[in-house]
Amino acid sequence: MQPLIRAASLRGFGALVTELGGDPDRLLARFGIGPGALADEDGLLSITDHDRMLDAAADELRCPDLGLRLAERQDVTILGPIARAIRSSGTTAEALECAARFMFVHSPALAIGVHDDPWGRRGVIALTYRKEPAGSPYSPQAVELGLGVFYRVAVQLVGRTTGLRSVEVPHGPLSPVGRYLDFFGADVKFDRPAAALCVDSRMLDASFASADEELRRVALDHLAGSYPDPSVSVAHQVRSVVGERLPGRVPTLAEVAGELLLHPRTLQRRLAAVDTSFGRVVDDLRRDRAHRFITTSDLSFTQIADLVGFAEQATLSHAVRRWFGMSPGELRRTANLSR
Repeated sequence: MQPLIRAASLRGFGALVTELGGDPDRLLARFGIGPGALADEDGLLSITDHDRMLDAAADELRCPDLGLRLAERQDVTILGPIARAIRSSGTTAEALECAARFMFVHSPALAIGVHDDPWGRRGVIALTYRKEPAGSPYSPQAVELGLGVFYRVAVQLVGRTTGLRSVEVPHGPLSPVGRYLDFFGADVKFDRPAAALCVDSRMLDASFASADEELRRVALDHLAGSYPDPSVSVAHQVRSVVGERLPGRVPTLAEVAGELLLHPRTLQRRLAAVDTSFGRVVDDLRRDRAHRFITTSDLSFTQIADLVGFAEQATLSHAVRRWFGMSPGELRRTANLSR
């Protein structure tokens, strides 16, 4: 089954494309999205079609900051039923916990989390934004849309004093760097392992004027009772655990099983029951990340090998030939020619 995303993610798309001189209905139809699909924000779209359309629209309309422009037209309400629980949270930490737990309602392909600052700065944390569906290509415009909305939601809830120290973008700049600085008001670092907003850790304790514990409890009960969590998939859990360890050494099956509080043989049986294996999950994760870094960044192949958990560039080259039938250099050239 293809990963999906709520149509609310494209709120403002039609008006923006029209303002840029394009035909939104033609773009939608080109990627198999019906003309009335955006009218129901709770409707579901293929995230692959959604993302490919954003990249194509940016290229066709010569609007490299299309994702950021679309983000400027959106706010927390695009998250639908999650928005009520987020807005009624007492603190930033509570809101992030809610968003991380229920982001699958908006799209099971997307995830946010709280991690250590990638630069090791004292008192700084990274609020990560990830899209990790197997078989769905990386989209620079969709990532910039997601990061942009993430930032705008933070401003909406805590004001301009978000404590933002820097922004991590997994690809090179699509627009002049000044555009990013104007949007985020902070340093932006490109070709990074993961998309993230790096903020002062004290912001986790920031309180919301819209806090309402009773409303929050009701909203959480509704979410928990109405939307089954797809992350119970053991393959998804394994992929998440391994993904969190990269760049670096890929954990063993026994190490992942221990983190999931399972015996290694139990983990093997559960993966086999869904027609996969530990090795296949790891291979799929490496393939998806390698494709993203090769086709959307100027990182060296030695750097990319490290980012996907290979000790040598030669190992990466062999794997890329197996996955895509061409060398890393050929894959990069092919991607550049298609832009």
